[in-house]
Amino acid sequence: MTLVHNNSVSAFQKAVTLIPGGVNSPVRAFGNVNDTPVFYDHARGSKVWDVDGNCYTDFICSWGPLIFGAGDETVLSAVKQQLDKGVSFGAPCMAELQLAQKIVDVVPGVEEVRMVSSGTEATMSAIRLARGLTQRNKIVKFAGNYHGHSDSLLVSAGSGVATCGIPDTPGVTAATASDTMVARYNDAASLEELFAAHGNDIACVIVEPVSGNMGVVPPEKGFLESIRALCTQYGALLIFDEVITGFRLALGGAQEYFGIEADLCTFGKIIGGGFPVGCIAGKRQFMEGFAPVGSVYQAGTLSGNPVAMVAGYAQLSKLQQAGSVFYDELARKCSFIASSLRTFCAEHEFPVQVNNIGSVFTLFFSSQPVCNWDSASRCNTKQFAHYFSSMLDAGFLIAPSQFESVFISAAHTQEDCEAFVEAACRALQRVPWNE
Repeated sequence: MTLVHNNSVSAFQKAVTLIPGGVNSPVRAFGNVNDTPVFYDHARGSKVWDVDGNCYTDFICSWGPLIFGAGDETVLSAVKQQLDKGVSFGAPCMAELQLAQKIVDVVPGVEEVRMVSSGTEATMSAIRLARGLTQRNKIVKFAGNYHGHSDSLLVSAGSGVATCGIPDTPGVTAATASDTMVARYNDAASLEELFAAHGNDIACVIVEPVSGNMGVVPPEKGFLESIRALCTQYGALLIFDEVITGFRLALGGAQEYFGIEADLCTFGKIIGGGFPVGCIAGKRQFMEGFAPVGSVYQAGTLSGNPVAMVAGYAQLSKLQQAGSVFYDELARKCSFIASSLRTFCAEHEFPVQVNNIGSVFTLFFSSQPVCNWDSASRCNTKQFAHYFSSMLDAGFLIAPSQFESVFISAAHTQEDCEAFVEAACRALQRVPWNE
C-alpha cells in the first residue's frame, strides 16, 4: 500500500520557493530517492506522524540524539521548568556548568569543555585549536568521514556531499584545501605515509572512530591504535569526532568503548537531548589554549543556551543511571535486525552488506565488504532508492541516503524491530537487482 503524501507535496512545493532546494539541510532532500520529503508534524517514542496523518516507525531519531526516543519525559520535564526561567541569556548560567561537569565525569580523559551550538562549530573550533597550539598548518582527515561543513573539512567528505553528488564543493579555495590531507579509513599505512612526508607540518588528525557518514563502517583491529601512536610520535593532536558515537556507542563514547584516549573530542546534539548544541572537550593542557585563557579565539553568543543545557543534563544523567545494561539492550536490538537481514540476504544471494556496531547499522547495496570510502562509493544507489521507497510506503523512516546510519533507540520495542526486518525483507525482494 502506497501512503498518501498530498500535504507534504504541497508543503514542499511552497518550500522550494522560499528555501534553497526546499530544505534547510541537503541530507533532508529526497531527490536522490526520487521522492518528496516527508514533513513531520509530531513524534512520540518510536513513532512519527507527518502532516498527512501517516504514522511511521522512526529509525532516524533526529540523526542520532534521540536515544530514548522522541518526547522523553525526563528531558521534556527539565525543558518545561527552564522555559519559565528563561530561554536565552547570552551569559553564564548554572546549567552549562552542570552539563560540563557531567561530560567530564563520564568521558575518559576529558578535563574541560567548551560549549558551542553545533557539531560543525565544534569540529571547526577543534581544528583551529590544534593549529594554534602546534603552530602547524596541515591537518589529516579520512576519505568518507564527514566533520561538518567548514571549509577545511569538506575535502573528501561523505554523507550529504556524497548523496548530492557534489565533488567536494565549490566555495572552498584551493589554498584552504591544500592544507587538508586525506588518508584512507582503515588503512594505517596511508596515514603513516603522510606523516613520513609531512610529519613536522601536521597539526592534527581528525577521525570518526566509527564512521557514520559513509554509512556505518567500524574501525578494523589496530586502526585507531595506530592513529594514536602516530600522533604521539609526531607531536600531532588526535581529535575524535564523536558527534555520532558520543554517548551512543557507550556512556563514555568511543574512547570508553575502544579504550583509546584522544587529545580532543567533539560532540553534537546528543549532549543537548536533541537541541542544537555541540562541544569541544579534552585535556586541560589543550583546552586552555582557547581564549580568554589562551590565544586561540573562539566565541558563540548563544553558546551554553540554558534550555539545551538542561535538556542535555537530563538526558546524560538518565544515561548514566541506566548503566551498561542500557547499551547492551540497544546493541542486542540492533544486532537482531542486522543479523536477520544478513542471513536473509545470504539465503537469497542478494548483493548486500550489513555493517553494525552498538546501536547503529547500515545496509549497503554492494557485493563486496564495505570497509572504507572506496568500497562504500561503489554501492548501487539506484537499488537503495527502490529499497528506501518500499520502506517508506511500509511506514518506516530511514535516512534518504545510502551513506547514512540507521539508529536504534530505547523506545524501539522488539515488535518494532521484528516489523522492520519483515518490511526490509519484503522491500529487498522488490529491488530490481539487474539495474
